[in-house]
Amino acid sequence: MKINEKNLCMFATSPPVDLEGWLSKRGEVNKNYQRRYFVLKGNLLFYFEKKGEKEPLGVIVLEGCTIELAEDGEQYCFQVVFHGINNRTYFLSAESQDLMERWMKALTCAGYEYMKLMVSELQRQLEEIEGTKDATSDKLITPQPPPRRHNPFNRPAPPPPNNVTPFEGEKVITTSSDGAVTTINQKPTSVDEFSFIQLHEAFERGILKDLTERRRLNSVADEPLIVL
Repeated sequence: MKINEKNLCMFATSPPVDLEGWLSKRGEVNKNYQRRYFVLKGNLLFYFEKKGEKEPLGVIVLEGCTIELAEDGEQYCFQVVFHGINNRTYFLSAESQDLMERWMKALTCAGYEYMKLMVSELQRQLEEIEGTKDATSDKLITPQPPPRRHNPFNRPAPPPPNNVTPFEGEKVITTSSDGAVTTINQKPTSVDEFSFIQLHEAFERGILKDLTERRRLNSVADEPLIVL
């Protein structure tokens, strides 16, 4: 169809565009192919006599049509076939196989019906994803508290060193019938029965004994081997 509307002309020449380039178009009356510059914007396919012109020669509304390969015509030829009341077919020819496939794919995806199918498919996929999430959420395991960490301080006290003298308990002084005085050291039966003072005194005696022995050995080592 021929157009003269100013707003549509401005839309045809303003960026952005989906696809543009040279194609050969067969005339409706004159069956010869003429080279035209095509611009695809949405579902509107504009064609110009020359690239860069401000007003297109016409526009093809890509609704209610199919894009098919043409059996007759030029090489790399395809057709835009309308069905229904406007039983019109546009024959277009590209310059190469790659360009022809590119234009056919772009024109097939430009119609409203194709967009509607794509939206429906995306909606279906979204519903499947949401349904999967709901089913997964029903099977969620109740979170358990983390395992208690081992406390290195919760361990029994080490046994006393071998060089430490046995623990001495409290001293008990008893007097016999004949007047003799006896001192008895009562030793605890287990480590748990020792008081802090008893433990401290026991380890202190062992340490003092080690220090005394070390000092004696050092003094012997300092004595000369030969005394004049």
